[in-house]
Amino acid sequence: MTAHPKPPGAEPFFLRTDLGQRFCLFHPPAGARCRGAVLYVHPFGDEMNKARRMAALQARALAAQGVGVLQLDLYGSGDSSGEFAEARWEIWKDDLAAGCAWLSARLDGAPPSLWGLRLGALLALDYAHAARHPLASLVLWQPVQNGATFLTQFLRLLTANAMLAEGADGAVGALGALGKASGKSASALRAALLGGEMLEVAGYEIAPALAAAIDGVDAARLAPLGYPVHWLETSSAAERALTPAVTRLADAWRAAGVALHLQQVSSAPFWSTQEIAESPALLAATSALFAGGPHARS
Repeated sequence: MTAHPKPPGAEPFFLRTDLGQRFCLFHPPAGARCRGAVLYVHPFGDEMNKARRMAALQARALAAQGVGVLQLDLYGSGDSSGEFAEARWEIWKDDLAAGCAWLSARLDGAPPSLWGLRLGALLALDYAHAARHPLASLVLWQPVQNGATFLTQFLRLLTANAMLAEGADGAVGALGALGKASGKSASALRAALLGGEMLEVAGYEIAPALAAAIDGVDAARLAPLGYPVHWLETSSAAERALTPAVTRLADAWRAAGVALHLQQVSSAPFWSTQEIAESPALLAATSALFAGGPHARS
């Protein structure tokens, strides 16, 4: 095992933007030479909180390898300015632009890699599709492939949780799980959202404009060209076959000329588990991408 120097401590700060401040945590690269720059794009809603430990562990591991990592709370999320109800997809893309600019300036112009988890990976793909600055690579952890499917699954999961809560604790339990949306099906909630109704789900107020933007994003139309793309798909067993949806998108991207490297890694779904979970295999696989050079290579 290669020994890496201990990285300096993480540096918390607020990054000023046209719409308030974004809370950031910068992990400076260890050693005398910077070997890369990475911007982490967190997932949606409570998945962000469940994934914080894994994001921190990976950021520290990359920093120890000489890669500077910036963790940024998107507008309306975490400790950044704004309410979640005010969040918009385009604002989040502007946040990524601000983070990339800060990171590149801090690390002497190094083109950043984007590392996204779940819906954060789809956001990274959408941003990268029209980015006006060079990117070194994309690292996708269990990427959401289709925003419309994600939105439906998100609402379906929460309606199921509400019914479980109602069975255990009565109507009060269901109301706590779904707020004003209690008693509606996932399809009814989706129709209400896309029809212009603000929806509160598990403490998050989701604006129709944000829902509509998510609904319209499809990775099949965002083939990332010009840099290597590392897709790490998780499964309960690494030897299991990839799903047909993953295989179809991977084949389409490769046919379009994407320098795609897809691997399946054994990992629990730490972004949704009841208890905070870790995935050593995913951490090791991601660290290996940056082990041989300044950025994840093709």
